[in-house]
Amino acid sequence: MKSRALEHPAILLLEDGTLWHGYAIGKTGTTTGEICFNTGMTGYQEIYTDPSYYGQIIVNTTAHIGNYGVIAEDEESAVPQIRGMVCNAFSEFYSRKLADGSLQEYLEKHGIVGIAGVDTRALVTHIRHKGAMNAIISSEEFDIDKLKMQLAETPSMKGLELASKVSTKEPYLVGEGNTGPKIAALDLGVKRNILRHLEKRGALIKVFPAKTSLEEIEAWHPDAYFISNGPGDPAAMPYAVTTVQKMLDTGKPLFGICLGHQLLALASGIGTHKMHNGHRGLNHPVKNLITGRCEVTSQNHGFGVNREDVEKSKIVEITHVNLNDGSIEGIRRKDCPAFSVQYHPEASPGPHDATYLFDEFMKLIEGGSLYV
Repeated sequence: MKSRALEHPAILLLEDGTLWHGYAIGKTGTTTGEICFNTGMTGYQEIYTDPSYYGQIIVNTTAHIGNYGVIAEDEESAVPQIRGMVCNAFSEFYSRKLADGSLQEYLEKHGIVGIAGVDTRALVTHIRHKGAMNAIISSEEFDIDKLKMQLAETPSMKGLELASKVSTKEPYLVGEGNTGPKIAALDLGVKRNILRHLEKRGALIKVFPAKTSLEEIEAWHPDAYFISNGPGDPAAMPYAVTTVQKMLDTGKPLFGICLGHQLLALASGIGTHKMHNGHRGLNHPVKNLITGRCEVTSQNHGFGVNREDVEKSKIVEITHVNLNDGSIEGIRRKDCPAFSVQYHPEASPGPHDATYLFDEFMKLIEGGSLYV
């Protein structure tokens, strides 16, 4: 649904020169970032506030966006993390009675530039073929040559270190009053629902900034470590790789999700790579090779772990694989209590098939074995 307030023109220009026309949503302005698509049918507010999307322009493949408004409890971080948004049908009107306001008001408030009225099916088909690339959205500048010049100055996601930009600035506690294990979480862009799952299982969590040294973390005397999701290229984070290596040397249990999965791999001598498109959606099928069970998962990542490196490793084994493309979705160390998954067991949004992984982590902290 489009109102008279949403008739201002906007354009989307891709790095390969492809041009798309539509109308402006959110803030009037210009924005750049890596364009990628999310196939989720719901959960747009959770997607926009996921720190893993920092620096990216999101194409929503579901047809209708904005129709249920926004609500504070759906946020995965304090503010939207995306650089821009693209959709087909946009509604500034909403039907959810509990909503705090419209998505249009929300995007304007947080300065997010967007474009609607785009044939997203054709756009996604193009990106799937060409691969993720940088793009620019503008509702104020329509000189294509000027936009091309600005777009050319936008850095590639490959090689970018972004986790420290979205990480907490100061340590903080979650689950105060809980008497369970003390878990030190390295915040590289952690989603709130991950912390809720750990808190719900009785843990006391202390969340540390991305570049915190192990010595400072250890001063809190944690029982285990958690390495969070987050944005950017894991290979551009040697500081975090070193920290994870030192954590592994302590012999304490460690669990990583998404970026944390890639960092566990790098800390174990396994390489990573930039994917053609990445996985972003709520319906990716994954098989647990240890139990033989399959699960439908929520995913958001543009980098992956090198399969050939894992297969050659003497200390790492594959635990989960993606049934669509065979990519590595989970690993565990053979020599210490550490494991990770590429997808999001906390979902938010998405299916709950993988929440058992938080129970596995708690079991590991108590001295048990994984997936037994």
